[in-house]
Amino acid sequence: MHHTDWLLTQAERGNPDTRLDDVHPGQVAWSEGNEVRPLVHGATYFAELYERLEETRRGDVVFLTDWQGDADERLTGEPGSEVVEVLGRADERGVDVRGLIWRSHWERLNFNAAENRLLGRQLQARGAEVLLDMRVRSGGSHHQKLVVIRYRDRPERDVAYVGGIDLCHSRRDDIHHQGDPQALDLADEYGATPPWHDVQAAITGPAVHDVETVFRERWEDPTPLTRHPVYWLQDKLFRLDMTPDALPEQTPPPPPVPGSDHHVQLLRTYPNLRHGRDYPFARGGERSVARGYSKAVSRARRLVYVEDQYLWGEQVGDVFVEALQRNKDLFVVAVVPIHTDQDSFVARVPQMLGRSRAMREMTEAAPGRVAIYGIENHQGTPVYVHAKVCVMDDTWATVGSDNFNRRSWTHDSELSAVVVDPSAPDHSPYARRLRLTLAAEHLDRPAVVDPQDPSRPDELLEVMADCIEPADFFAAYAESADRLDAWHAAGKPGERPPGRLRRLVPPELDPLQRALSVLPYTHLHDPDGRPGPLRRLGRLGGF
Repeated sequence: MHHTDWLLTQAERGNPDTRLDDVHPGQVAWSEGNEVRPLVHGATYFAELYERLEETRRGDVVFLTDWQGDADERLTGEPGSEVVEVLGRADERGVDVRGLIWRSHWERLNFNAAENRLLGRQLQARGAEVLLDMRVRSGGSHHQKLVVIRYRDRPERDVAYVGGIDLCHSRRDDIHHQGDPQALDLADEYGATPPWHDVQAAITGPAVHDVETVFRERWEDPTPLTRHPVYWLQDKLFRLDMTPDALPEQTPPPPPVPGSDHHVQLLRTYPNLRHGRDYPFARGGERSVARGYSKAVSRARRLVYVEDQYLWGEQVGDVFVEALQRNKDLFVVAVVPIHTDQDSFVARVPQMLGRSRAMREMTEAAPGRVAIYGIENHQGTPVYVHAKVCVMDDTWATVGSDNFNRRSWTHDSELSAVVVDPSAPDHSPYARRLRLTLAAEHLDRPAVVDPQDPSRPDELLEVMADCIEPADFFAAYAESADRLDAWHAAGKPGERPPGRLRRLVPPELDPLQRALSVLPYTHLHDPDGRPGPLRRLGRLGGF
């Protein structure tokens, strides 16, 4: 088994304009000698990020991108740990803090323009060069969420964070899923402090250089940060910085991590911008997210495990359908939100249409081998699944910002970190431990352990021994969900059974709902960012 056969080559990435792979030899499009730690839950990520940012000193650099940011979000829950304070203090110590925050759409459409603008203004007032970036396709967004910290005199400490967690409200939740006290408004089903499930990857080793290159390519794009005359005037009136200053010279990749050889490949989405505009580092766009997933799914033989905010659409469903029809032993298990985050017709019903399309195609293609679940906390409140995780055959595993939909695969900017771990001949130990760690939480197993804790290396595998084989894993999820569903259906008699999984079925839409939701689904929720010739080919991940 060659673990790297699962990864894209430079040619397969399909973007000759990027310098992302310049430090990699030949057709290699990944780095070796890394250590990647999945940080499950926003509270886990924020606590580590706080410590890492607080230890920065003069001459260090901090680069970040964000889809949504709240200046007052507390990374630890304590006063003084607010995002603006932690980054502001770093810059005042002489750390070079640079950031690109998506400018966002109008807040009346449930977007974050005011909050993102406030974060940018407050950080600029503290001396940090954090800019509002609207270099996107019409109706699109910059959805990448990354932080890079490089220490001038300690390259072995360099770290990059990649995943689904924004520096904003509602993300600081933990394994108990009581929600972030600094909460966003979600649909009523989620309550006053919506429970939130999310994952970020902490990367050390040479791949930190690659994540930094992703930031540098966007920062050094000479295109104006916005072409909108109202935004331009607004920034002028508020005296906001609109011109990125030159970055310091990029230092060589950090050294390999002793005792670890995680191979890390970065996958991205950039759209075709149209109308004479283009990213100089991705002319016509980059769709390595779609290509990477499609190649990996084509190799999967036993199990595809997904945790995702969205699982939408016929074209994404087709990728799974083909694999399920080709491989009669393949199981697909997905964990998604029980309800959409907003309950208005324009938000909820089109998203239900997208989910229905994908779920029906998959379940009809392989009855008994596809299962979709939501999760709830122990009080019965639905947990909003915001994670973007996929594990295939316990070999290829990704944590990123991209969702399983056409928007993420073609239209918005996205970034995902794929890991293959060749330390075992027949699987990637990193991928298996990631899958079992997530499963242990959802099944309420007695020892939900840190997958990187060296003091208990075998405890997770012992607790989850009955979930290692795909058929057993599929059955364990089904049995747990069936028990909890039956308990709810019976009126909750006696003690609540262990587990958090609830079985989901394809949403039912009447003909009028379906007709009214097609246009908003196609053009607002799940648009296509590919050039016209590629659209006509139909396939999202084709080479």
